Order: sequence, then structure tokens, then C-alpha cells
Amino acid sequence: MSRLAFERETFTAELLDPRRGFERTRMQVEARRDPLTGHSARILPPESFPPPARHDLERLAAATREGCPFCPERIDGETPRFPPELWPEGRIAAGEAVLFPNLVPYAKWSAVSVYSPRRHLLPLAELTPSLVAGNLLAQREFGRAVRAHDPAARWLSVNANHLAPSGSSIFHPHLQGSAHPQPTTMQRLLAELPPGRLRAYLEAERADGARLLASADGVHWLAAFAPLGPAELRAVVEGAGSLHELPEPRIEALARGLAAGLGVYDRLGFQSFNLALYGVPGREVLLLRLVARAYVGAAERSDAMWSERLHWEAATDLAPERVAELARPAFAP
Repeated sequence: MSRLAFERETFTAELLDPRRGFERTRMQVEARRDPLTGHSARILPPESFPPPARHDLERLAAATREGCPFCPERIDGETPRFPPELWPEGRIAAGEAVLFPNLVPYAKWSAVSVYSPRRHLLPLAELTPSLVAGNLLAQREFGRAVRAHDPAARWLSVNANHLAPSGSSIFHPHLQGSAHPQPTTMQRLLAELPPGRLRAYLEAERADGARLLASADGVHWLAAFAPLGPAELRAVVEGAGSLHELPEPRIEALARGLAAGLGVYDRLGFQSFNLALYGVPGREVLLLRLVARAYVGAAERSDAMWSERLHWEAATDLAPERVAELARPAFAP
């Protein structure tokens, strides 16, 4: 397959700026198209938006700990169990992680996995590779159990809403797993890609070099050329179409990179993120996407607006090449 193109168009917006005595001002904006999915994004001038609003997580943790169903004193009595034909013990454990059915199912099989019942508060810098790997391993076992019990539920994903800015309704940090007979919109788009497109995309990013972060143990990290949200990072994972197919060493490699990326978000001032890990059954197409989330400015407005939700086009003032420059040291071996 021929090398993919990184399409971008720079245009200039002109206005009389009241911040400069109504002086004529020109600002450059860049429109980009994702070479993998075709989604477009707008890269705005730096500092177009207020910085992320920082929250007192210790205070929020204290306010939400009492009654939290994921904490040690309540998790056994207040979280559901799987039917014995899926998992005889009712819940899945791996490392410190505990996984159980989601009381609000988003799919035929829907799971929640907490990184650790003992860790009600987990700032991004404390999501260590071992905690992340344990949670991913729990999700892998969930995927394997579902595929063995219900082969039709073959579209698997692992997802995260970390804290309220990302859409989480429970403070205690966790992942969510999904297994369903039909794909989500993004899974369908990945399935419609020509064979070899994901590898061609990775090779094009390698040749360009501006956004590539690291490659190790079959996991390749990069900053997204046309991001879906602030500071989007991606991992292309070799040799599988879903997490349930991955050997433990590759999961550990994925966890190391994910912890490194979350550390970068922390240094950029973010406290929250969304994550999705999804692929295509029967094909070696597996992609992790990670975006930072925040309330921004004194009004604590959401970082997602009409552009993201209804046009599927992110508008961000964090250029991917700048994100990559800041992130590379965190991914260095």
C-alpha cells in the first residue's frame, strides 16, 4: 500500500482585536484530516482556551468515599456478580483489580473493573504500570470468558471515564469492558478500513517522525495527527483484534505506555481522561485511543462542544507535534 498522506490546510482568520486597541490581527488555524479514519480536526492558535481547571481531588475523595460501592467495605455486598456459567466465582480478580458486571449495562455483556478497592483516590501520576496492567488483565479474562460462553458477542472494547470531566458518575477510578454482537460506530469504521491500512498508517507516522513517541514489545505509541480531543495519544498494538487475544507481556508493555501517557497529561495540568481500546474481530487491528479531559476556565465549562459532539471534529489548541515533543521523554526506555 502506498504511503498515506497527512492532509492539512492552513487558513487565516482576520479581525480587529479589542485586546490590541482594535488593531488588525491575523490568526492561523489548521484543518487536518486523520489518515487512518478520515476524521477532521482544527488546530487552533496556542492558548486559545483557558488552562484546565484544577480540582481539589483530596476534598472530592473525602466527600465521595462514604457510600462508595467500590471501596473495600462495600464492594462485596453492593456490586453485582456474573452468572456462574460465565464466571463461577462471580467476580474476576487480577493483581489489585476487581471486575464485576456493570449495573448500567451498555452492551449485552458489560463490566466494571476497579484498579483497586483500596484506592478511592488515584491521581493520574499514581496510575502505575502495575495497577494499569492488573486492571487490563482483569478485562482480558472478562473478554475470554465472554468469547467462550457467548461467541456471538465478538465486538470487545475496554473503556474509561476517569473522574467527572470525562463523564464518570462514580469517583472511584475504574475501567469499563464491553462485549456485544454488533460493533460501535468507531469499531465499524475500523472494520471498513482496507486490509493493511493500520500498518500503513503506522509506517507513514514512522517515516514522518514528528509524532512518533516509542515502539517496544509490539506496542507503538504516537500523538494523533488529527486528534479527537485534547492531547490525543494512540497505541497501535500488533498481533490481535482485541485485548482478550494479547499475551501478558504485551499487556504489560501497553500498561507501561499508558502510565507514561497519563503522567504527561498530569504535567500538562489535566486530571481526567477518556480511553478506548478496540479492534476488529478476526483481524490484526487493535487501537488504543486516549484523550485528556478537563473543565476549563473559571466557569469550569466542558472541553467538548458542538464541534466535537455534533460535527465529530475536535478543536484544540494543543498541536500534536508539541504534545509529542513533551511526551517523548516520558516514553524513553
